[in-house]
Amino acid sequence: MTWTEGLYVPPGHGRVVETPAQRVTFKVTGMHSRMASTFEVEVPPGFDVGAHVHSRSEELFYVLEGELDVLAFEPRIRTPDNWQKWESSSGNRVVRATAGTVIVVPPGCPHAFANPTGTPAKMFFQAAPPPDHERYFDELLEILGNGGPPDQQAIEALRAKYDIEQLTPLRHR
Repeated sequence: MTWTEGLYVPPGHGRVVETPAQRVTFKVTGMHSRMASTFEVEVPPGFDVGAHVHSRSEELFYVLEGELDVLAFEPRIRTPDNWQKWESSSGNRVVRATAGTVIVVPPGCPHAFANPTGTPAKMFFQAAPPPDHERYFDELLEILGNGGPPDQQAIEALRAKYDIEQLTPLRHR
């Protein structure tokens, strides 16, 4: 595919997918970029994406507003719960990311984010290559939008479909 013009997406524009668990605005999709899908993600208080790993995808997170607890390392032990207490062999621990923080996650690196505060956070998120994360978000937000606690089995099946090995559960209030 060859493009002869760039893409301009003004503030407040892009396709929005929203549930009680998350609001995702698609800014750049695989229709417009061969490099990465780009999203603006609002992370509500209490949301925890759960630790997970991709064998092929690379991700970049840039915190725009608020605070997020972030994991981006291989822990000494992958315990099945509470990734916030994980520690790497080199002593790295989960950090509190504030506005202006960038996190780059290469393929094969366990990672997670959660909003432990009482206010929403917002981040710029890129996933490469496109369009898997676009499809994943659409289908995940359908599952989360059904009300009640998340269907963990449906989320696990969806994640396996899109190169996501779930290490700890996704949670939201």
